[in-house]
Amino acid sequence: MSAALDRALDRPAAQQPQWPDPEAVREVRTILEGVAPVVNAEEVDRLRSHLAAVATGTAFLLQGGDCAETFAGTTEHAIAGTVDTLHRMASLLTSTTGLPVVTIGRLAGQYAKPRSSPIDTLGLPTYRGDIVNDRETTAEARAPDPHRMLRAYVNATAAMTVVRALRATRTVGRGTEAELFTSHEALLLDYERSMVRVRGGRQPYDLSAHFLWIGERTRQLDGAHLAFAELLANPIGVKIGPTTTPEQAVEYVERLDPHDEPGRLTLISRMGSTEVRRVLPPIVEKVTASGHAVVWQCDPMHGNTVQSPGGYKTRHFDRVLDEIRGFVEVHRALGTHPGGLHVELTGADVTECLGGPQHLSPTDLPHRYTTACDPRLNRTQAIELASLAGEMLFSSPGQP
Repeated sequence: MSAALDRALDRPAAQQPQWPDPEAVREVRTILEGVAPVVNAEEVDRLRSHLAAVATGTAFLLQGGDCAETFAGTTEHAIAGTVDTLHRMASLLTSTTGLPVVTIGRLAGQYAKPRSSPIDTLGLPTYRGDIVNDRETTAEARAPDPHRMLRAYVNATAAMTVVRALRATRTVGRGTEAELFTSHEALLLDYERSMVRVRGGRQPYDLSAHFLWIGERTRQLDGAHLAFAELLANPIGVKIGPTTTPEQAVEYVERLDPHDEPGRLTLISRMGSTEVRRVLPPIVEKVTASGHAVVWQCDPMHGNTVQSPGGYKTRHFDRVLDEIRGFVEVHRALGTHPGGLHVELTGADVTECLGGPQHLSPTDLPHRYTTACDPRLNRTQAIELASLAGEMLFSSPGQP
């Protein structure tokens, strides 16, 4: 396995930090290779079976949580707020669609972030998430520090302990999947490779999370991220934006789902509300014709990011909702299953996204704008989104 992993990671790898001390990186990796995993292989296998049901149209996938988790934000209160919000959303989706909902949190590991530039507007190295450097605007704080990977592991393990405790005490409503799985973008390859474990001679697992995805900025067909994901037993997601061609989508499917396993691969469309109806149909048609049963999931957040007059990065609730509407319309027209939502949200009462039930305006944004990176729906907005999305999905083919 080590040789195959080395070959995969010898390919070009986008969005990696320039570590100042390679020997320190090797030392940290050695430590992480010997620690207990954050999740276990049996949980990953259960998720694979649940996602198979989503891929074949008999379940729905809800995935959500922080844009970028922070070490300071890994508290029981914050985690409980996100988990409760996701469960409320899942209950709404189940009640309107009649389908069981598989719930995955963007938590217990979402500490790395891709960035559009290596240098920020102050001339400092860009903040790449708490696993790499610090948000503080000093050269010292922004220097990539490999020891932060150890802090990320400790925080992820603590968060997973809270998730398991919440699951053990929660009463789940009819039709809602009780177990909450975890996910993050498989971005920082030094960390991800260190969390790979082989169980019983089977395909290796990345036990930093149950579900991992490859982002829009790291989905290069000749890149290390895709080659790394090919080796794993985990279910994998790939973000596909408006520049994705149908041919590229089919190649992702053929490489990441070589054995035609329903639910092994999730294609996460993040087109933007103005592009989804135009770009997505030929991709869905081409992938469907390949015979692979993938999970089709809509990320309505990243393609709808704008800057407010006051300089805040934000998203408008109506645009987010319209991308979901377009996603459902495309699948309804093609007879395929609009299988999931992937949403950046928090259980807190933040003011980061415009509109929604509270009618937040640009003047509201500074009041409680606390995200470490991208704007998130607050609890009220997220629950309303689930309610409205459920109504859209209720009229999809195959639903009562």
